[in-house]
Amino acid sequence: MSGGVDSAVAAARIAEAGHDVTGVHLALSANPQSHRTGARGCCTIEDSRDARRAADVIGIPFYIWDMAERFQRDVIEDFVAEYAAGRTPNPCLRCNEKIKFAAVLDRALALGFDAVATGHHAKLVDGVLSRSVDEGKDQSYVLGVLTRDQLSHAIFPLGDSTKAEVRAEAARRGLTVADKPDSHDICFIADGDTRGFLTKRLGAAEGPIVDEAGDVVGSHQGAHGFTIGQRKGLHIDRPAPDGRPRYVLSIEPVSNTVTVGPRSALEVTEITCGAPLWNGPDTRDDLTVQLRAHGEVYGCRVEETLGGLRIHLDRPATGVAAGQAAVLYSGETVIGSATMVTTA
Repeated sequence: MSGGVDSAVAAARIAEAGHDVTGVHLALSANPQSHRTGARGCCTIEDSRDARRAADVIGIPFYIWDMAERFQRDVIEDFVAEYAAGRTPNPCLRCNEKIKFAAVLDRALALGFDAVATGHHAKLVDGVLSRSVDEGKDQSYVLGVLTRDQLSHAIFPLGDSTKAEVRAEAARRGLTVADKPDSHDICFIADGDTRGFLTKRLGAAEGPIVDEAGDVVGSHQGAHGFTIGQRKGLHIDRPAPDGRPRYVLSIEPVSNTVTVGPRSALEVTEITCGAPLWNGPDTRDDLTVQLRAHGEVYGCRVEETLGGLRIHLDRPATGVAAGQAAVLYSGETVIGSATMVTTA
């Protein structure tokens, strides 16, 4: 129970259905702030109090589990290391994979519980993951890295409801979080300054910004402050001859070089991935792929390679970054995922 409306309603629904439910809030920071900054962040003292109040209204036991050390190692340190290597990680996806459905699920099963239920907007039928009915809130992408075994011990009670319906239900149930804003951005960077967060941990290191021809057009204080497809905050000294915006095309951490160019240069039709995780029906026909959370969906063809996967898109995609997940679907159903390595 994060302290938000989704997990509160999820807990209320499964308790009402007759399950023996215990609410658990995860303490993910060794020094949580006492208050949220608007809708940013999560897992603060305020959130733990909101979760406890919701559990009291529902009438279920409530505990706080300290996962700060594991979260620091598996999510925050991984996030920093990925950026240092020139990749763009998804910490929400990693948290689901390493914390909620690994550390938490392992402890829950050891304590005699059967499953972990969360407020994610996704459907799960007979262990098969698929999209939520709320297209705008669907979170099947960030759950696409879960194994079949993890999914067999998961419950997602909100998959058949829109966010508006969840909020209305929370109000009817007397849950004070009914109108609480959703958290957004990266939960452990409450001020939203990802570049500042990374600079504190990796240090500032001046490097060049070059165009496709290799000509220097600006400078930066650390390649880790950029991601593929970024347009704003580039601080380019020499504008493009045609006056059009420039985008980050590549990041080279060894030379600390950021390459920029036109949007058209971002287009890719082929993606090479690491080893795939197949967690859904055994089909490879009529597939689509989603390349980032709440991103566009592309028709595709997949080709398994030695230790990896090659995805051929039916139309060009832009802003595709190494380190992100490619989640494959058959219709609305997740069939697998893989981490993107290179693009062409």
